[in-house]
Amino acid sequence: MNNRFTKLFFKFCKFIMPRVALLLIFFIWTPALIHAQNLEVQGKPNILYIGCDQFRYDCQGKVNAGVKTPNLDKLTADGMLFTRAFTPIPTCCPARQSLLSGKWPSQHKGLWNYDITLPVAFFEEHTWTADMRKAGYKQVYLGKWHVHPTKKPQDFGFDEYIADEKYADWRKSQRLPASIPAVEGNAWMGGRDMAPLEKTHTHWLANQAIAQLKKLKQAGNPWHLRIEFIEPHLPANPVAQFLDMYDPAAIKPWGNFPDRMKGKPYIQRQMLYNWGIEQYTWKEWAVYMQHYYAMISQTDDAIGMILKALKELELDDNTVVIFTSDHGDAAGSHGLIDKHYVMYDEEVRVPLVVKWPGVVKPGTQSDQIVINGLDLSATIPQMAGFTFMQGVGRSLIPLLEGEIPGDWRQYAFSDYNGQQFGLYVQRMIRNDQLKYIWNLTDVDELYDLQKDPWEMNNLIADPAYKNALRTLRHALYKDLEERKDPVVKWVGKTQLLEGKKQVLSQ
Repeated sequence: MNNRFTKLFFKFCKFIMPRVALLLIFFIWTPALIHAQNLEVQGKPNILYIGCDQFRYDCQGKVNAGVKTPNLDKLTADGMLFTRAFTPIPTCCPARQSLLSGKWPSQHKGLWNYDITLPVAFFEEHTWTADMRKAGYKQVYLGKWHVHPTKKPQDFGFDEYIADEKYADWRKSQRLPASIPAVEGNAWMGGRDMAPLEKTHTHWLANQAIAQLKKLKQAGNPWHLRIEFIEPHLPANPVAQFLDMYDPAAIKPWGNFPDRMKGKPYIQRQMLYNWGIEQYTWKEWAVYMQHYYAMISQTDDAIGMILKALKELELDDNTVVIFTSDHGDAAGSHGLIDKHYVMYDEEVRVPLVVKWPGVVKPGTQSDQIVINGLDLSATIPQMAGFTFMQGVGRSLIPLLEGEIPGDWRQYAFSDYNGQQFGLYVQRMIRNDQLKYIWNLTDVDELYDLQKDPWEMNNLIADPAYKNALRTLRHALYKDLEERKDPVVKWVGKTQLLEGKKQVLSQ
């Protein structure tokens, strides 16, 4: 009897003890693992992304002393300024889509703005913001969206979205007066916002951001707050306080105004007529620049409100602050307006500043070539502790840490495909010496940036640059082939590798 009981007891113990042990491990270690994961999440940096629309690189106060941007200057002094950042495409929708997807426009198929010209495929790519949510981040989007006509930021991983349309409704409810145009018959040249400063779009958006910062602090999760100002996109309508900071008579013409556009593509001259500005002198453009500069200063003031709140809420020590723009603005350079049908630096070069306490040495500068939309889509996920595999950009973290990888890119690239005045395909390649623009249906462009930084003289037919041109064309072809850009399929070899192109615009 005892032997039988003993055998049963041992069988019971053999059956139950491993399971008891597993239960003990589960109840003891699970809370510890959850605690460790919570600590890991809590240790991740917050991301404050501040974007502007159509903000030229050379209109930052740190770069251009004629523009007053004290808050951006302070951010630059506390972080790293990237002096050679370029947009993947100088067009609103596809640039924003590239930032979310980490892909070139020809890859995500958002070739131009979906709401202005011919139909285009809607954006349906997987985004790194969707993965940020899985990584434990609370995400809020404020301001201009312009990524998809029906889907909202919540469809791409954000938890909350406050749209610009809400401001429009609020402003209407406040019965605020309309802006007064500065140039009769052409509102695109800017005007004066008659609303009180605190009720303008810039400062309404800043107050929305401050309210969100307070909520995010209470939530306790790491967060990603993206603030997208529509400013200083034309028409720029600042208030009198900032307009009075700039005297049009004291604003000097750009180094490339005027431009006869000799030997350049036909569309550049046609753009003057499309916009009705073919007779404009610098007198009219100085007024445009007064409003553009003033709008930048007003936006800078709103950014200062946000950065001040970040500090007062004691969030700044664990927050990465990123400032950039989707693209630039002609703003009278070459006598042009807006950003279409050209690949001049005024349109493709963008501001980029990153402040990362404890990682980025304050007041530093990187002169390496950056494609802002593509590279930020790789950088921000890495800051958050994961790798975004779908994108084609490169993480900026080595540069932010003061290192320069030996294989860092030697060229900047940018694309264009057309907009409201017709389709027009361009592909740009650029280094510090030369810029080559492949215009598939018109004369190509080649500029010596050392001798001609304002890009006035098209050297495409100059025999002295024959070998350099061949090198740039081959490098561009190689890059387009690697990213499977369909534009090389029919004429890439003929025009780029064999050089069979007309050299003078007809």
